[in-house]
Parts: sequence; C-alpha cells; structure tokens
Amino acid sequence: MPRIHVLGASGSGSTTLGEAVATRLGIPHADADHFFWMPTDPPFATRRPRLERLALLTQELPAYADWVFSGSAISWATVLEPTYDLIVFLRLDPTVRMARLRYRETARYGARIEPGGDMAIASAAFFQWARDYDTAGPAQRSLAAHEAWLDGQAAKVLRLDSAQPLDTLTDAVVQHV
Repeated sequence: MPRIHVLGASGSGSTTLGEAVATRLGIPHADADHFFWMPTDPPFATRRPRLERLALLTQELPAYADWVFSGSAISWATVLEPTYDLIVFLRLDPTVRMARLRYRETARYGARIEPGGDMAIASAAFFQWARDYDTAGPAQRSLAAHEAWLDGQAAKVLRLDSAQPLDTLTDAVVQHV
C-alpha cells in the first residue's frame, strides 16, 4: 500500500482529493494544517512549534504505515519525503481557485471575514497571499517553490488539473498506486 502526498495551491482541492483517495484506499488521511497550526479561535493564528509539529507528524504518519498526506509542507515536513511513493500535484486556473477559496471561507466563517468582522484583516491578507501563488517567487508558498521542490523529489509525480470531477481525480491517483 502507499504513502501519498497531495499538494497544490490553497483552494486547488488537495485536502478534498486527499480525503477521497484515503477513503477509496481504506487508509488514514491527514492534512498539513492539522500539524502546522495550533487549534485557536480565530483559526490559523498560531503556528505549532517546529519540534512539536515534527513529533506529531512522525507519530501520525509513520514511515512503515500507509497514509495520504495533503497540503503543502515542503519547507518543514522533509522527514516524510523519503517515504513518499507518489506525489500528486494539483493545478487549477487561478480565477476558479480564488472563487473556490472565497466560497469555502465564506461558508466556514461568514460575517467574521467581512469588513468589521474579527477575522477581516487576517482574511484579506490570506486572500492576497493566495492570489500571489502563481506569480510569487520561491521564498514563499508559490508555484515556483512547488516546482523547485518537485524537481528534487525521488517519488513519482502525478500532475492533475483539479478542475476535473473528484471521482476522475481519485481514479487517476488510485490507478498510479
């Protein structure tokens, strides 16, 4: 059985696909945000300390087990890289991706992300960061950073357009396992 890493820009569907593949294969799924961020309200405000993050990561995703790991963790989850059997890289038209993000964030947080809401400033910064993905340099989470990281990986890389239906994407990943 496999150890699969699914990544892409925020809003590209890496968590959704990761969950679907894990369900189809009957193996555990974990998302990078679970390890990277401390549980807070508002969410995504406090980074988990690096050593704690890595300990949790190796406990929940051991090298001898099968799992699907979704989300971008190219700068901090290097301990997992030698264990990957397959890396799935998702791309999505930036306009579609940003619309998905807007829908997701509004569904999750509603008025909290609107002007005057307790998450408005952080949300505006998040949307700007997400918009910059396709044009930013390799110093931040970006297409350039992901491409550079992918070039250095030993595992097979499967590139998918995440505008495809979820079942089609899931089938494509399972066929490569």
